[in-house]
Amino acid sequence: CPQNLHHRGLFPLAVNSQGCRIAVVRKNLSFCPKAALRGNVQATGVPTSVPVRVAHELHQAGHRYLDVRTPEEFSAGHAPGAINIPYMCKVGSGMTKNPNFLAEVSSHFGTYDEIIVGCQVGKRSLMAATELLAAVSTGFTAVTDIAGGYAAWTQNQLPTE
Repeated sequence: CPQNLHHRGLFPLAVNSQGCRIAVVRKNLSFCPKAALRGNVQATGVPTSVPVRVAHELHQAGHRYLDVRTPEEFSAGHAPGAINIPYMCKVGSGMTKNPNFLAEVSSHFGTYDEIIVGCQVGKRSLMAATELLAAVSTGFTAVTDIAGGYAAWTQNQLPTE
């Protein structure tokens, strides 16, 4: 794998034959972030979802955190260094998709940035990550969804600000 989490001071649970850190996502499944970034994610247009502890390690290793919650949710607390670009906007008593989402993300992130996408519980972030990978015009290829969102982040007592 092109990246090696060991040299960044991270201690994996296990390492596969390609030197990728493995974390159990569901029973009998594993996740290799470096393999995901090589191409199997963008080939299908479906982002990989990782547990919050893996997302935290990726964030510590240099991945940039895109928080797609509303500004109100974001101001109540967020992961350190997260950038807030809402995927959905409040309109009256409902919500609608942010029509400027792709343009706003493109203005804050480069095509070579490794991005982890989070929301409150994991639904909006999965939609946002899927859209980022599907939008050929943006050029984003290293996009990972955070399963469980900010709720799981705080339940796991990960750092917030």
